[in-house]
Amino acid sequence: MTPDAPWKPRVNPWIIALTVTLATFMEVLDTSIANVALPHIAGGLSAGEDEATWVLTSYLVSNAIVLPLSGWFSNQFGRKRFYMTCVALFTVSSLLCGLAPSLGFLIFLRILQGVGGGGLQPSEQAILADTFPPAMRGMAFAFYGFAVVLAPAIGPTLGGWITDNFSWRWIFLINVPIGLLSLFLTSRLVEDPPYLRGRNRSGMKIDYIGFGLLVVGLGLLQVVFDKGQRDDWFESNFILAATVISIVSLVAVVIWELRQSDPIVDFGLLRDRNFASASVMMFMLGLVLFGSTVLLPQFMQTLLGYSAQDAGMALSPGGLAIMAMMPLVGFLVSRVDARWLIAFGLASTSWALFHMSGFNLNVDFSSLAYARIYQSIGIAFLFVPINTVAYAFMPANKSNAVSAMINLGRNIGASAGISLVTTMLARREQVHQDLLIGHMNAYSNRFRVALDGTAHTFSMRGSSATQATAQAYGQLYRSVGRQSSMLAYIDCFWILAVIFACLIPFVFVIKKVDSHKGPAPVH
Repeated sequence: MTPDAPWKPRVNPWIIALTVTLATFMEVLDTSIANVALPHIAGGLSAGEDEATWVLTSYLVSNAIVLPLSGWFSNQFGRKRFYMTCVALFTVSSLLCGLAPSLGFLIFLRILQGVGGGGLQPSEQAILADTFPPAMRGMAFAFYGFAVVLAPAIGPTLGGWITDNFSWRWIFLINVPIGLLSLFLTSRLVEDPPYLRGRNRSGMKIDYIGFGLLVVGLGLLQVVFDKGQRDDWFESNFILAATVISIVSLVAVVIWELRQSDPIVDFGLLRDRNFASASVMMFMLGLVLFGSTVLLPQFMQTLLGYSAQDAGMALSPGGLAIMAMMPLVGFLVSRVDARWLIAFGLASTSWALFHMSGFNLNVDFSSLAYARIYQSIGIAFLFVPINTVAYAFMPANKSNAVSAMINLGRNIGASAGISLVTTMLARREQVHQDLLIGHMNAYSNRFRVALDGTAHTFSMRGSSATQATAQAYGQLYRSVGRQSSMLAYIDCFWILAVIFACLIPFVFVIKKVDSHKGPAPVH
């Protein structure tokens, strides 16, 4: 094989795609499946719910740290070997999480699970980029998109069902058979391309300074996102200090790595306009996708009184829509300018979110389901084209670094999105409540009519005049609280819609990609 000849795997590329998607789906599912089980975990291990949140935070922190390092590890140790190590570590730690006797031990195991999980998504994406020719890469990324987009949508519902019907321990134990199957298939079917097999790894140098700065920067950034709203952001000295240290460390690691001949994170890739644009787009996709995935089920359960299962049923048509649209988008991305597909995805998702901002407390099940379908169609038109643009002008020997950074962007975007919507919900609810309560005074005729009518209702049920008045005030206050929460949700949907709408003009900063030919392979 000549240096410029394209490499082909020994087995059918789609069999390889199915093999590596197994573990990735398992890992992405695990980022959201434990959320609904926190009260059960806290009760089962005799801990407070605030302490139990470290079950989530510890996983996200270690996961975020490993994501950008996965490309370097793949280059140094071999991608197949690194990928199988991650699957094995994730599987073993999942088993031990399901058997954990105490909260401290569970948190430690979740750190290990996050380390294993952090290398799976970038490795799979790099494997797909090398396994499929450029003309078929869109379909391959569409297949990968099933795992990345569908798993967080069904995670909370599946987690709730498992917890309600079995035990919280099974949300971890179900990973074990999938992990074992993934290990077996990977060992038999997946292989490294020649440019990785031929690397001379003797005398490997480890950039300890860069590694340390990255760990501190990303670790503290994830803690800030996760704990910021709970600790009232910069009113907390811990959050303020963590933010400053994180920013300084991340700026320092970028400057340091740009000066290294063999960086652990290749920030030089951002000099490519398409890759830099794709990274920003993927960050925003993670922000809006995960932000809305938190908003919708929370809205249905807290304000509309849906059970976790009913909320999941309302969201599930969106997952089906993604499954239906991904193959179409994979087909179109090799025939239509990726920039137009991204613009359509941004516009349709923005429209769906604007539609959600018209919800009220009387919205019915079908309206919720259709709104999620509209949003999911737009998201399907984003994931595949953005990934295609990211790899378009990159040499093949940069696949590991590209996949690591593009997945890091989505991961940080997801954390930022969750923090954004939880903070906005709390702050905007307070604002709206203050405004509405301002109208609840004795000089407002409408308020007096509502108060007298409600008090009369309680009097008819046997309450004394004094009791009826107190109960009427309580009833009206609860009504104001629900209305304030509803208005806060509307604000959140509106902000997410505006974010995506503002991104549309920047799509055409991206250079046009010839998907049929693709870049010349460079090994």
